[in-house]
Amino acid sequence: MICTPRGDHYAHHTTMLILEQLKAYSWDAKALIVQAAFALEFGKFLYLPQIPQYPVENSLAELNGLLLIQQNTQHLIYFSSVVKKVMQVIECITEWKRLTSAGYDIKDVPALSDTLHEIPVVVYWAIFTFVTCTGQIDDFTTDYKGHRHELSKNFENKLDIILRSFKEQLEECSKQIGAIEDYTRRRNIFIHTGKDIVKVLKALIVSGDNRDSRQIVYNGLTGEQVRVEEFKKKHVLLFISGLENIEDETQLLKSIYDKLKEKPKEVEGYRKEDFKILWIPIEEDWNDKQKKTLEAHLQRTKIGWYVVKDFNFQTGIKLIREVFNYKNKPVIPLISPEGKVENIDTKQIISVWGIDGFPFRTSDHTRLTQQWNWFWSEMIKLNPKIGDLIEEDCYLFIFGGTDSKWTQEFTTAVETLKRQTETVMQLDMTIEPYPLGKDDPKVVPRFWIAIDSLLASRKQMKGGEGVQDFATGEIKRLLFLKQDPKGWVILSKGSNVKLLGQGEAMYHTVKDFDIWHAKLHQEVSFDVAFKEYYERIKAKDVPKKCEHSEIANYPSDILARIPCPNMDCGRAMENVA
Repeated sequence: MICTPRGDHYAHHTTMLILEQLKAYSWDAKALIVQAAFALEFGKFLYLPQIPQYPVENSLAELNGLLLIQQNTQHLIYFSSVVKKVMQVIECITEWKRLTSAGYDIKDVPALSDTLHEIPVVVYWAIFTFVTCTGQIDDFTTDYKGHRHELSKNFENKLDIILRSFKEQLEECSKQIGAIEDYTRRRNIFIHTGKDIVKVLKALIVSGDNRDSRQIVYNGLTGEQVRVEEFKKKHVLLFISGLENIEDETQLLKSIYDKLKEKPKEVEGYRKEDFKILWIPIEEDWNDKQKKTLEAHLQRTKIGWYVVKDFNFQTGIKLIREVFNYKNKPVIPLISPEGKVENIDTKQIISVWGIDGFPFRTSDHTRLTQQWNWFWSEMIKLNPKIGDLIEEDCYLFIFGGTDSKWTQEFTTAVETLKRQTETVMQLDMTIEPYPLGKDDPKVVPRFWIAIDSLLASRKQMKGGEGVQDFATGEIKRLLFLKQDPKGWVILSKGSNVKLLGQGEAMYHTVKDFDIWHAKLHQEVSFDVAFKEYYERIKAKDVPKKCEHSEIANYPSDILARIPCPNMDCGRAMENVA
């Protein structure tokens, strides 16, 4: 480089020769090798010109011609500025190498693609500058009386432009990589379970710039700002949606919110008061119109949930889309106090079962769906035609009893109810009555023999005392209600049994449809409204009494302790020989 004639044309020629010679090396290595070569000359130039303190230093400076440098102090200052600038370029090249070696895909860090196009230009100008500056060192150290070739005043400006552009690209790369690392950290909190619902929610909705979560989380009723710590040790139903077409989900959650305040306060060890609802509305742009829409919705619904306002944290939105499979359609995942996703979307279990699905885990949906399999297995086996009604997903009233008058009255009442819903109220649903033995009266005794045998086999299989699962309990309740002269009724929606009830109370509930049908205009499903009125009728009109259960021809070793099937009693039944 030191032998290169002065002038940009010659510097370019030497630069191209160097790049050709170093073509097997990476771009950063090319720049660093040339920097090392320049450092050999620049080191002597930098340190020896100082006033020598010892004779040997003076001799070395004189030998290298460095005592002549002080004759051109003004140009030396400009030369030093250019050298500092090219060193900054080398630092950027080194940083570029670090970023490109971090293993990130260009698809995830698109700014890296821009630097790949820019790096050849940056390295070229770094080497070009080193070649030119090496020549300048030779000029400084030669006692040359003629014209000296000094650095162009535009040289530093050119480096400034290249350096500024490349720095901006590197900053964008760092920003994109930082976003990836932040996303990965937050995602790991979900995958490995944050052990704390507060950590999980913060990972989801609180950006790094927003240290105070009170700026975004509000109480839907009072409008007060709250901290994320409000959800500590709570189960959280996240309502993730946009602002449009969410009326059904809103009514669904309002119904659940109201039911969570009712008795029983605890189910299967889960306290209803520990369940909170947090709404995270997601919009592309939170302009004034969207903000007004949100406020209007909160005023209209008056639900005691919490809401994240003006949520535009892109990392959190990306996390929501991945973890909860959110695709711009409302989802309602459930997160435990330990930060574990218990149910990726509770909307189905809440829609089908309402508060009966509490505590809304995935296992609860499985349990509720399968807990009546024993009943449908026997029903379809003895009454094949009922399978068609189940497939239609209509509301089925399956009933029976020893009082033929009651059976006829109940059939008539259901037929009237069916006409009212279809013609008068024009509700989008179908109701069908199905008395047991409708197609063949001979199946009635066979059905009860099968149910008796099923109970015995379950007791024998379960091992006797103290074993009580839901299905066994419902079998006992059905056998208990069978003894009531006024009969028994099962209300189902398709194969999902909604209610097993006492015949007389069920009859009055059907007859009193005119009294409670207004509930259906409040976005409450038919079965939920029916069950609410039935419970009131039963509590008021049906006497609380215990009946006997006939358990004949069973081995004595499986006659375990049996609680009374009457849910209002529950005491142990006496064994009468």
